[in-house]
Amino acid sequence: MDVLELMDEWGPEKVVCVSDRRTGMKGVLVIDNTARGMGKGGTRMSPRVTVAEIARLARVMTWKWAGVDLFFGGAKAGIAFDPSSPDKEAVLRAFARKLSNEVPREYVLGLDMGLTERDAAIVQDELSDRGAMMGAPAQLGGLPYDELGVTGYGVAEVADELMELRGKRVAVQGFGAVGAAAAKRFAELGAVVVAVSSVHGALVDAGGLDVARLLKLRGEFGDLAVPRYGEVRPLGAELRVPCDVLVPAALQDVIDADLAGELDTTLVVEGANLPTSGAAQEVLARRGITVVPDFIANAGGVVAAAYGMDARYSPFPVDPATVLDAVSVKLRANAANVIAEARSRGTTTHVAARELAQERVLAAMRLKGRVA
Repeated sequence: MDVLELMDEWGPEKVVCVSDRRTGMKGVLVIDNTARGMGKGGTRMSPRVTVAEIARLARVMTWKWAGVDLFFGGAKAGIAFDPSSPDKEAVLRAFARKLSNEVPREYVLGLDMGLTERDAAIVQDELSDRGAMMGAPAQLGGLPYDELGVTGYGVAEVADELMELRGKRVAVQGFGAVGAAAAKRFAELGAVVVAVSSVHGALVDAGGLDVARLLKLRGEFGDLAVPRYGEVRPLGAELRVPCDVLVPAALQDVIDADLAGELDTTLVVEGANLPTSGAAQEVLARRGITVVPDFIANAGGVVAAAYGMDARYSPFPVDPATVLDAVSVKLRANAANVIAEARSRGTTTHVAARELAQERVLAAMRLKGRVA
C-alpha cells in the first residue's frame, strides 16, 4: 500500500511506522488533522492491525472530536501483535520508546482494543510521563474508562434521549467493555435486553436476559460469560432478533446493505466504530430506521478523555460522577441535534453528522491559514 494514497484535503498530516527487531514489534501512528488541537485517540493491539485501518480510525477521531465540539485533533495508533502473548509488555514498552519523539508532545495514547488500564500504566512508566497515555488505573490518578464504562454508558444515554426506554427491547452485539457497560445502563434505564453476543456466540431471549448475572459471569470468565450463561446461537442472531434498539458494539463493517434490509428494529445506536456501510445507511434511512452514527453515539470515551487530558498532570483525580454527567448531557444534545440536522438537510444521519464536523474542522483550518 502507498501511504501517499491515504492523504486527502483533511489529512493525515503524519504517518509514523515503527518496528523493533528484538521484540518483533511493528506499529503505526497516524495523526490525521490537528486544526482543532493536538492528536488524541486510542491505541489498539491486534495481530491484524494495518496502516489503512489505523488511518481510517484516525479520521473517525477527527470527526468525533469535532462532532462533540471538543478541541483535540484526530489520531490513532496500532500495534500489530497478539495482546494475549506473554511478551505483550516488552512489545508495548518498545512501541512507546520508538514513539518518544511524538508522545506526548504530538499524540497521547489511549485505550482501545487489546489494551488495558495496566498497559496505560506501563506506557507511563516506560516514558516516565503521566501524560503519555490516558486510561491508567485510579490508583495512579488516572480515569479508568473501562471500569467506569463511559462509552457504553453514553450509548444507552443516547438511546434514552431518542426513545423512552422503559420496557423497550434492546439487542447488543458484543459484550466487551462497550457492550457490557451499555447493557448495564440499558437495564438501569428500564429496558429489556433481549440479546447479547461475544466471539463465542449469541444469547437470545425474548423475555429478557439477566443482565446482572451476565455481568457477574463476565467478571469471572470474560468473553466466556456468554456460553457460561446458557445455550448460544450462531453469531448474527443477535442482529436479527426483533427489537426496538439495536446496538452494534463489536467490530467494524458488520452491517451491509443486505443485512440492513433484514433488521427488525426502530433505532440503531452505533457503539462500535464503523459498524455500518454507506450502502447500509442508505437502506436503513429508506426503511425509516433511525441510526445514531458511531462518532456521535460512542463519543463518551472522548468526553472522558478530555477530562483526563485536562487533569493528566494534576495531583487531584477527576470525579467519575462529573464525567458521567458530562457524557450524558453532551451526547444526548449531540444526538438530538444530528437527527434534526439530517431531517433539515434531507440526508442520512451519518452525512449530516460528518458535514457538521467537517464545517467545524474547516473553519479551524481556515483560521490557521491551512487552506485558502
